[in-house]
Amino acid sequence: MQERYETFSVLINRISRNIRKIKNQEMASYKLRSAHISCLYYLFSKDNITATELCERCEEDKATISRSLDYLEKNGYVNYESKSTKRYKSPCVLTEKGLVVGKKISDKINDVLDEISTDLTKEEREAFYRSLSIISDSLEMVANRYGK
Repeated sequence: MQERYETFSVLINRISRNIRKIKNQEMASYKLRSAHISCLYYLFSKDNITATELCERCEEDKATISRSLDYLEKNGYVNYESKSTKRYKSPCVLTEKGLVVGKKISDKINDVLDEISTDLTKEEREAFYRSLSIISDSLEMVANRYGK
């Protein structure tokens, strides 16, 4: 049982650490962080989404997304479609600068996904994601149960 826990937790931590490392290495020249990259990626792939929708897609809390969007707006990556509604309800729009960086992020993500999938068949990859989803959902249920 202990070996199973150690293998699981070490592998999940390594995957997470390597994802952060790739994000940070690739975006250092833009002075962007991991949460910024996630926002730009989702805005590029699903243009005109709100901060609320970004929270859901990025699996981040409202404060993290709000800080990220503030940074991205101040640095010329995003604008808001409407100035009259509350910001978190107003769709975000990538600027020209945001589109260029969003494309670079999207291309890099696709390259990484292609590279890490070379030794997996389509069926193995689908089974892996299905298993990962089940594990994620189960951990969320356990965390919610213990969090009460």
